[in-house]
Amino acid sequence: MQPPPLPLPSSLEEARAWQQALAQRVVLQGDLSRVRYLAALDASHPPRFSRPRGPSVAVAVLWDRTREEVLEVATAELEEALLFPYVPGFLSFREAPLYLAALARLSRPPEALLVDGQGIAHPRGLGIAAHLGVHLELPSLGVAKTRLFGQPEAELPQMAGAAVRLMAKEQVGWVYRSRSGVKPLFISPGHRVGLQACLDFVRSLPCKTRLPEPLRRAHLEAGAARRAAM
Repeated sequence: MQPPPLPLPSSLEEARAWQQALAQRVVLQGDLSRVRYLAALDASHPPRFSRPRGPSVAVAVLWDRTREEVLEVATAELEEALLFPYVPGFLSFREAPLYLAALARLSRPPEALLVDGQGIAHPRGLGIAAHLGVHLELPSLGVAKTRLFGQPEAELPQMAGAAVRLMAKEQVGWVYRSRSGVKPLFISPGHRVGLQACLDFVRSLPCKTRLPEPLRRAHLEAGAARRAAM
């Protein structure tokens, strides 16, 4: 897979304008039930104030939904000087080049992207999952461990599989409890997937711990790759 290069803004004002423009291209319709080959994406960065810092690392795990197993793991590294600055709300400009480099190393193109981060649950409607989905014109969704934008419409039940809507002016995602007794996850569509479809898709994935298994594997691989690169 050879993704198109991602242009990077020269200022936060330009980045904000790009986010607003790209958010207008997001399509919140689509069904992922027939997707077989999924790329789960996670990144690992060195501590912000560590010296020496070492590179940031991204991992693309190619997951076969039919066989429920990892087919391939691709990694990419970039030094801090090559990355967009760390600014909350603009992290997709920092991480997208890493993810694109990892995706380029997969031998098989994925049919959809599952990203550790936000989809449209973002102040300008363009988290990393939405940004990558629009850029690559691929179905995408975000599963985040923390809430960035929106409020739960109700208290989330403790039982596994429970979900309540995540609301701003309108629904932007779901608060979801993958297993009983664990902290919730925040699911939001990125591109070419509907709100209900993205929840159904996450529920369809095996889940041994808090994270869906493809994303858990990507998280472990990213951490191991960064430690090896130090």
